[in-house]
Amino acid sequence: MTLPSSSVPSTFLSQEDIVSLPTPPTSQSAFPHPTPWGKSAAAFVASAKPFASSCAPLDGILEAGLPQGHILELSGPPGTAKDALARRFARTAVEADRGVLFVDMQNMSTAATLRAELDSVSERVHLVHHLSIFSLPELVAFLYNVPSFLDANPSIPLLILSSISFPFQTAADLSISSRTAVLQQIKQLLARLCAARNLTIVITSQMATKLLKPDGSPANFDTGSRAVLVPQLGHTYLPSGRTYRVVIVPQTRTTGLLRLISSPGHSGQALKEAQYEMVDGVLQPSQS
Repeated sequence: MTLPSSSVPSTFLSQEDIVSLPTPPTSQSAFPHPTPWGKSAAAFVASAKPFASSCAPLDGILEAGLPQGHILELSGPPGTAKDALARRFARTAVEADRGVLFVDMQNMSTAATLRAELDSVSERVHLVHHLSIFSLPELVAFLYNVPSFLDANPSIPLLILSSISFPFQTAADLSISSRTAVLQQIKQLLARLCAARNLTIVITSQMATKLLKPDGSPANFDTGSRAVLVPQLGHTYLPSGRTYRVVIVPQTRTTGLLRLISSPGHSGQALKEAQYEMVDGVLQPSQS
């Protein structure tokens, strides 16, 4: 389950290089892809089906799954099974004979871990392509190269980016302006992949502590009165018209909430919530 070497970026860029990369193309022709008219009606309908996680609380707040051509960001503290949920998306896609490109950025979902998740459908493991990326330059170069990979593998409708916040943690010398520029580049690349390729993307991300003043405005260590956990990369790297953002909020060691904090056209407040209970590392509907 490893990508062929031709699909891995061969050039390792510096932090300065990734900021100076060109703006992603805006024309549809820049991402050539087969038209749907050559498909059978059954294949075309199947390709339009939402992606499910087989996690009832999550699929419920997404209203039966993640629509094709959209993005789901799953954020939560360590131990909240967000990467396990991402692997569930991969498994349900493979069970439906749909290909998956799975990118692990923190060794949270190694090829061996993913293979174990797919044990019940081992005869279809060839549908999954696994790649490990650990630096920010590699991540940006990879996203630029995804269209070429999809040209060679047109049957892949699902991309999973596991622990996307980790490459930013390793880029400690990245200035605020450079970080902002990189986040904008990623946003444009993700938007193009969804719009021009109808690619569905599942992302997992860590949380970060944000200090607030009594009135709720941002603060520092001297002026802050309380701290809250927020998704580490914020929302600026995600195209708002294509993205669902779900935060996993643990309440006890085995229970908590799945909270939908934004969806296409809606943001700024908790839109939906679902109680969950963790059983053998799997999120299930709460029985209480």
